[in-house]
Amino acid sequence: MGRSQEFDTTAVVAAALDVFWARGYEGASLGDLESATGLSRSSLYNSFTNKHGLFDAAVQMYLEHVIRPRLRGLTTNPGTDAVDDYLSSLEHAIGTMTADSPRRGCLLLNTAAGLGAHDDAVAAVIRAYRQELAVAIRSGLQATFPTATDATLKDRTRIILSCTVSALVLARVDTEEAIATLESARRLNEEWQSRNT
Repeated sequence: MGRSQEFDTTAVVAAALDVFWARGYEGASLGDLESATGLSRSSLYNSFTNKHGLFDAAVQMYLEHVIRPRLRGLTTNPGTDAVDDYLSSLEHAIGTMTADSPRRGCLLLNTAAGLGAHDDAVAAVIRAYRQELAVAIRSGLQATFPTATDATLKDRTRIILSCTVSALVLARVDTEEAIATLESARRLNEEWQSRNT
């Protein structure tokens, strides 16, 4: 008869998430993950098959508990200020993050240049994440500019998304510039609103 699991899976995945977020997939050693989770290598392997399996679980937690709650204001009955509120919330999150926090920047964008460059499954997750962001931002823009053409919404979505991605990448190394990028996006959105187009 197999031994029963004697640990809280959610707590283990949350601890691993912080390690992956801080160090990236490739920078997170099994020793780091053992220390953070309090589990032995064999327990991690028995529960998640391998390091990649633990990373996949961490990514799902990240999407469900970090990304989607923040996007909800853009996707669930968004008001005319939905895009500004979203950008403002990112600005606040980046501005209040301490320098030693493992949760600086974006887990998936931090992973994109490393593992995402040579792992098709991870690259697919990153592309899907980018698409999810784009759909949410477009939804918010559509609420703000209900008469805008499809081409205008597409262009504005791309611009706001690019600023968002840039800010999340910069948040790891230059908080000031990350915030300035989001402020520029907010001013641009305000300018579009003032033109009422």
